[in-house]
Amino acid sequence: MTLRALLLTGLLAMTANAQVTKTPFGTTKDGKAVDMYTLKDAAITVKVITYGARIQSVIAPDKNGKEADVVLGHPDLAGYLADRDTYFGAVVGRYGNRIAKGEFALNGQTYHVPVNNNGQSLHGGTDGFDNRVWSAKEVPMGVELTLVSPDGDQGYPGQLTAHVRYTLHGHDLRIEYTATTTKPTVLNLTNHSYFNLAGEGNGTILNTRLTINADRYTPVTDVLIPTGELPSVAGTPFDFRTPHTIGERIDATNDQLKIAGGYDHNWVLNGPNGTMKLAAKAVDPTSGRTLTVTTTQPGVQFYTGNFLKEGAITGTGGQKYAYRGGMCFETQHFPDSPNHPKFPTTELDPGHTMRSETIFSFGVQK
Repeated sequence: MTLRALLLTGLLAMTANAQVTKTPFGTTKDGKAVDMYTLKDAAITVKVITYGARIQSVIAPDKNGKEADVVLGHPDLAGYLADRDTYFGAVVGRYGNRIAKGEFALNGQTYHVPVNNNGQSLHGGTDGFDNRVWSAKEVPMGVELTLVSPDGDQGYPGQLTAHVRYTLHGHDLRIEYTATTTKPTVLNLTNHSYFNLAGEGNGTILNTRLTINADRYTPVTDVLIPTGELPSVAGTPFDFRTPHTIGERIDATNDQLKIAGGYDHNWVLNGPNGTMKLAAKAVDPTSGRTLTVTTTQPGVQFYTGNFLKEGAITGTGGQKYAYRGGMCFETQHFPDSPNHPKFPTTELDPGHTMRSETIFSFGVQK
């Protein structure tokens, strides 16, 4: 048998071993049952809960084979219900990221959605998709979650039916998003997991070496709304086209870093919108764990946990989380796109299906 055939046989065997189990994860205050789906194969184990369609845990080995949870989260449902700030692991929507002043126009009509962040609408408003219990069903090598958002939900037009499918393929966690609507609407779905490749609760992410595949980014105003400009990252702390540690320039004298308290910006990914491309690669130098993010989306919001308060949250492993103790790679359309005609459109019309895909690939570098 050729080497190529052997590798293919090994890969098929590994993916064929992916197992899915379902267990209860508690009940919301209004009596809705929340379930956990555990996706496990020879490479990694992923736990997904139906509250917010969240990634609750990702267990991955280091260069010595030692396993650790590399995603920040709460150990029980009560922690998620009480936490309205971090969005740990959630699918956020109907519009992930920000819409200026909670207002946008569509087909000549102005819509108003709730503001919940310095006078702006963040992650869908005061009752976003992260705050809903999604229905779920097991699929081969994973789970598919579904949410029906009624016409007028949080001010958004159209009944939206959203599906998010998590599947394991060896070292890859694949996330597939689809959505349809009954009226023209706007939509921006993404996953808000916080990663710490040293292990959740194990210090900060400042020593992580990062590459982002982007020549440009979207600078923001003092309320974190894009200015509409798309400047080059060259000569700025936003240039991660070659690897840099996150902490190397995060506190540099730079107006954009000062506004956000670190990195909390959208990078304009190189490559056509709708095609799979590299977004980012992160390497923890001590454990050797790596995370490679690929996506069909045009942008990625890289966020460094600037609003995590030192020691305020006790995580899944019983350790208190540090300020800048996690990093997010929110693959997305750009923030406030409905108010920026030059940005890739986030409009979705009846008869069409929104589709996007993001892959989180976990590996080791020795």
